[in-house]
Amino acid sequence: MKRIKMTVAYDGTNYCGWQVQPNGITIEEVLNTHLSKLLKEEIRVIGASRTDSGVHALANVAVFDTKARMPGDKISFAMNQRLPEDIIVQGSEEVPSDFHPRYCNSVKTYEYKILNRTFNIPSYRLNTHFVYVPLDVEAMKQAAGYLVGRHDFRSFCTPRTQVNDFVREIYALDVSKEGDIITMRISGSGFLYNMVRIIAGTLIRVGSGYYAPEYIPEILEKKDRNAAGPTAPARGLTLIKIDYPLDEDEITD
Repeated sequence: MKRIKMTVAYDGTNYCGWQVQPNGITIEEVLNTHLSKLLKEEIRVIGASRTDSGVHALANVAVFDTKARMPGDKISFAMNQRLPEDIIVQGSEEVPSDFHPRYCNSVKTYEYKILNRTFNIPSYRLNTHFVYVPLDVEAMKQAAGYLVGRHDFRSFCTPRTQVNDFVREIYALDVSKEGDIITMRISGSGFLYNMVRIIAGTLIRVGSGYYAPEYIPEILEKKDRNAAGPTAPARGLTLIKIDYPLDEDEITD
């Protein structure tokens, strides 16, 4: 038995998220089906990030165990001949049997993209959130600075989340603009349910003048979901990468 790690990119538009569920087709389900057919044994992958419906990824990480003789680095090539065009394995390799994509120390990086102009552009509709109100990027940058560091992010989490610890650490949170695209790039050791999208929705409110940047510390202090902005739509969010540092000293911004 050997453990294989795969790096997977996908357009989440047509999927009900990563995790297998009865309500519709998911990324995990598609991978399980095609891996099982390829390797002629029942395969169940474990994903690093269980992205929501409509969320995209450039490099989500998944592992699975197999008895197959096929070399680990060849599985990606074989899978890409079988997978639909909106899911592509970017690489595969054999890893130690104790490697777990969720429980090993890691740094996750997401981007949220906003198309900020008077009219929408059809070709951008699947991977950006359209906002026609002019946004103040400098105010959004200032607000983002208050979120960097270790905080209780209860205000930036969907209430039904079943966790006991709401403390998370954001290593970096940058807001930039190129042309009509505003990009929020965030890195951290882990995120609460819908945390990144709620942060995006809150920064959009700052950019529109609804909140002052200085209101962010108050949102954190209230520990109340109603104090923060709305949950931004899933289509603007992409999991960019997951890094697995050898030790905590390698985690920097």
